[in-house]
Amino acid sequence: MDKRKASDEFEPDPNAPPPPRLVDRFGFVKQDQTNSPEGFKSRPANEHEREERRLKKWRKMIGVGGSDWKHYVRRKPHVVKRRIRKGIPDCLRGLVWQLISGSRDLLLMNPEVYEQLVLYETSASELDIIRDISRTFPSHVFFQQRHGPGQRSLYNVLKAYSVYDRDVGYVQGMGFIAGLLLLYMSEEDAFWLLVALLKGAVHAPMEGLYQAGLPLVQQYLFQFEQLVKEYMPKLGEHFSQEMINPSMYASQWFITVFSYSFPFPLALRIWDVFLYEGVKIVFQIGLALIRFCHDDLIKLPFEKLIHALKNFPEEAMNPDTLLPLAFSIKAYSSQLTLHHKFDDLSLDISDTLGIEALGGARRRISEKK
Repeated sequence: MDKRKASDEFEPDPNAPPPPRLVDRFGFVKQDQTNSPEGFKSRPANEHEREERRLKKWRKMIGVGGSDWKHYVRRKPHVVKRRIRKGIPDCLRGLVWQLISGSRDLLLMNPEVYEQLVLYETSASELDIIRDISRTFPSHVFFQQRHGPGQRSLYNVLKAYSVYDRDVGYVQGMGFIAGLLLLYMSEEDAFWLLVALLKGAVHAPMEGLYQAGLPLVQQYLFQFEQLVKEYMPKLGEHFSQEMINPSMYASQWFITVFSYSFPFPLALRIWDVFLYEGVKIVFQIGLALIRFCHDDLIKLPFEKLIHALKNFPEEAMNPDTLLPLAFSIKAYSSQLTLHHKFDDLSLDISDTLGIEALGGARRRISEKK
């Protein structure tokens, strides 16, 4: 046998397609491309049965296509809240998110509006959206292909919203929220959930996160700083001495509701609660992260503090550790009546993290058909 021919059998073919990349169960390309089982741990023998029982309870609670949901919520709100805090089954997440956000009702009340916005309207933000598309979840297989189905869907949702609400238009952080939603639902469903969040179908409107000057971001950051000082006074004092303020580390927490740079399993669990209970969970998660690392943070100087507040330890990012700690923080019961100036604009901030502007809970949703 020819030695060159024999050796060629073991040389890579330069024209061969690249080997398939390993992805986790959510569709993100793994950093470690070894063939070791993902997060291998010995699983209890009865875990599968427990998950099946849990899924059966959820299906009964929801009904066919969500038909029983509202009735169940009225009868047993405490059960619904407890189950959501434990995590919505992933196969039902898209449907449940639509039910708890109020977006399903908006879609039914506004037939063909999304198609009109996508096909027949133009947006002043189109170039900005196109520029940012590839930056949204770049490690997820759905969004990686240039001009692929994921990027096209993301563009359509963001463009449609920028036309629907020209006062808000488009801001970069919106892409991560729209992208997260698109992993669990159709374009039209994702669009109406974005509308439900920003216009306030169930909770306080979030559009102030993206309006000029980001007024709601500034309000939330100011409130968060006060909460750190109230619940962790020694650390709050340390932050003040080192001239650390939440705008240096927490802006993206509020703008993307932890969907940017946080571990995806944790982000999903936070979103389950956020859509049902409102923005208070963002404050609670932020405070829980800082409390978890309190003893280390209080020893650090400025530069190391900034790094630590953007790079929390892996054990702090475990949903089963962090969420119970967050729920134990009753920050939303603290009355904050604050007066603060942003540039030349005076804002009276009178808000409790549990009573979220009830007067604006159901605002003009369909006025911009």
